[in-house]
Amino acid sequence: MGRVFHVPAGSVRSAHRRAAGLPVAAAADAATQQTQQTSRPRAGFVAGYLAPHPPHLVYAENPPQNEPRSTGGWEVLRWGYEELRRRLRRHAPDVLVVHAPHWITMVGHHVNCVPRPRGVSVEPIFPHLFRYHYDFATDVGLAEAIVDEASAAGLVTSALREEGVRVDYATIGALHLANPAWDIPVVSLSANNNPYYYSEASLAEMEVLGAATARAVARTGRRAVLLASNSLSHLHWDTEPELPEDMSAERPFSHQQYAGDMALLQTIREGPTARLKTAIPEHIAATQAETKSGSLTWLLAAMGWPDIAGDVLAYGTVIATGNAVVEWVAP
Repeated sequence: MGRVFHVPAGSVRSAHRRAAGLPVAAAADAATQQTQQTSRPRAGFVAGYLAPHPPHLVYAENPPQNEPRSTGGWEVLRWGYEELRRRLRRHAPDVLVVHAPHWITMVGHHVNCVPRPRGVSVEPIFPHLFRYHYDFATDVGLAEAIVDEASAAGLVTSALREEGVRVDYATIGALHLANPAWDIPVVSLSANNNPYYYSEASLAEMEVLGAATARAVARTGRRAVLLASNSLSHLHWDTEPELPEDMSAERPFSHQQYAGDMALLQTIREGPTARLKTAIPEHIAATQAETKSGSLTWLLAAMGWPDIAGDVLAYGTVIATGNAVVEWVAP
């Protein structure tokens, strides 16, 4: 129970009310309304996270939704996600908006508008690690607004409304690792610009999609957190140890791939984000980078390329791919 503060009669506060000619009750109502407006969380983007999706991280956590069982592994990255979760709670978002490179749509950008996606997401290369039972809520109002804004900006955009379409593991992985309670509504976007078919020249389209996402969030008055479900360097081993979580087998694919990741992360740590307009294509050219799918560019464009540095919470490899957990807090 909170303290009760009494204002003496004839105090400075009551003198101000009398001078303003306001009845005491009216002044109290006005003060209460002003306090509520001041304390109400502001709408818009409050933070963005580079939130990579390796299925191994979910596997290592042994959540009840995932069928395979693990003995652990990849702790540094998982500890980075623990810090992300603490920060996410403090941001108190209304919605998580995620762009993932493995919901690949060859014609246009798709937005999941299914109110309650349910099913089992299976990682096709690692089904022995990731068979995840999901059930979550979509913020349909914001999803529809993103479709409208992206279409108005000239992007080929579609609303997915078919029940039962399986949600890809990169979307599920990033969302679980950021919010395993699944108690925040979601909007998920597909990757029309993906790392397997298009070049980094298509990153310009991701800036258009990011700006459209920002307009939709502003229009709907949401308090949103963005998740870019990208790994960094993406060359990986074609075999794994008998025990997948055997960390003695975990290392970067090559010095070149590792050095490219470090160069990008140093730019992120120094800021501002505008430098990444050049650094991301350079990183793509220097490494086999999953950032080519555009998730990171979409996130930074949606935030308006803010004049800030990113906070690198963790870096580690997963079957040799480079992965970083990074936070940008909106100014």
